[in-house]
Amino acid sequence: MALIYNPTASSYHAPKNGRLKVSALAGQTIGFIDNAKPNFNALVDDLAELLVARYGVAGVIKRAKRGAAMPAPELVVNELAEKCVLVITGSGD
Repeated sequence: MALIYNPTASSYHAPKNGRLKVSALAGQTIGFIDNAKPNFNALVDDLAELLVARYGVAGVIKRAKRGAAMPAPELVVNELAEKCVLVITGSGD
């Protein structure tokens, strides 16, 4: 008799109670990490302008990675974690 084992671990996702609402961004600083893909700067510039104008975001910090496959430098991650209530990283193209 052959036994077949499933090697994948079960996953547990704790309930997320602390979701941030857009209205909570008023007076806060948000961050963006550019992953060096084309057009991401244009998207970020427009989104940042909208968040400031419509939702009262107080500040925007933009940082860049060397490439999409590279992690953000630890100094950048630490800075954004310290100063921002929300960080958006994304892709362009």
